[in-house]
Amino acid sequence: MGHTEADLAQVLTTGPFHLALRAALATRGLPLQRVQHHLAHRGIKVGVTSLSYWQQGARRPQRPESLRAVRALEDVLELPAQSLVRLLGPGTDSAPAGADRPGARSYRSLAEAAGTAERLFAGLTPPGDGGLHTVGHQDRVRIDADRRLAGRDSHHVVRAQRDGVDRYLAVHQGDPGCDPARVRVSALENCRTGRVRWDTDTRVVVAELLFDTRLCAGETYVFGYGFEDGTGGPGSEYVRGFGCAGGQYLLQVRFDEGALPVRCHRFAHATTGAPRGARTRLALSGRHRTVHLVEQGVRPGILGIDWDWD
Repeated sequence: MGHTEADLAQVLTTGPFHLALRAALATRGLPLQRVQHHLAHRGIKVGVTSLSYWQQGARRPQRPESLRAVRALEDVLELPAQSLVRLLGPGTDSAPAGADRPGARSYRSLAEAAGTAERLFAGLTPPGDGGLHTVGHQDRVRIDADRRLAGRDSHHVVRAQRDGVDRYLAVHQGDPGCDPARVRVSALENCRTGRVRWDTDTRVVVAELLFDTRLCAGETYVFGYGFEDGTGGPGSEYVRGFGCAGGQYLLQVRFDEGALPVRCHRFAHATTGAPRGARTRLALSGRHRTVHLVEQGVRPGILGIDWDWD
C-alpha cells in the first residue's frame, strides 16, 4: 500500500518507530541499499540487514552509533530533526524503567514480538483486520495459583471500513518459558478458528478468526475468542499493544484466591521504545480477586496492568 505525506506525518507523530521508518522509506521510494549508500557518504556504516530489522520492528537501534545512524536517516529521508529519534524514547542507552520487575516483559521483547507477528501475518492472505475499526474491546485475563498467565478471553465490537472483511488476526504473547505450540485457541462467539501459527523464540501465537459473514462497509460485528496458556513462568503484568486509535478498552485481571498480589498499577507508554509513564494505583475488587482498567479512547501504544506479589 502506498504512503502519502499525510500518512507519514501521522505515523511520525504516533509511532511506533519501525512503522514510522517504514513509512518514510516507502514515501521517499528509497530501497535499503540506496539508504545504506547515503549513510556511507556521511561516514556512517550500517548494514542493510540492520536497516531491515529496524523497519520490521525485530530490532531497535539503541547503541550510540545506531542512534547516530537514526539521526542521519532523518536527513537522508528529509524528515524533521528528532522525528525518528524521539520515537525511540529518552534514555535509550540505559535499561528501561520496570525492566527488572520479575516476569516483566522488556521493551525489546515487545518490539521483537511485534515484528514476529507481522512476519507471521505476511503468510496469512488476504489481510485479516486491515479493514476493521475497533468500537469496543474487552480482555479478561486469568492468573492461576502458580502466578502464571492461565489464559484470556477477548470480546470485540468492530466496524468494517470496506466491503468484504471476513476475518480478524488475534495475537498472543506468552510470558517467559511459554511453549506457544501448547497454547490453545478457542472461537467463543460469532467466529471460527482458521489458521494458527506461532514462533517459539518470541513466544508469539497468531490466530486467524473467520467471521460467520462478509461485512459491508459501515457494518458492525461482535465476536469473541480465547487463548488458553498456562505454559509460562510466573508473571507480574499483562500488556496490550495498539497499532492504531480505537474505541473503549476494558482490561480485567482475575487472580486465583491462593495467589493474590499485594498491589496493582496501571501503566502506559506511547511506543515499545518509550519509557513508561507514571504508574497509577488500582484497587482490587470482587473479594480482592480482580483488578481492572477502562480506557475510553484507545491511542496507539502500550497499555497494561502490573502487580507486586510481595
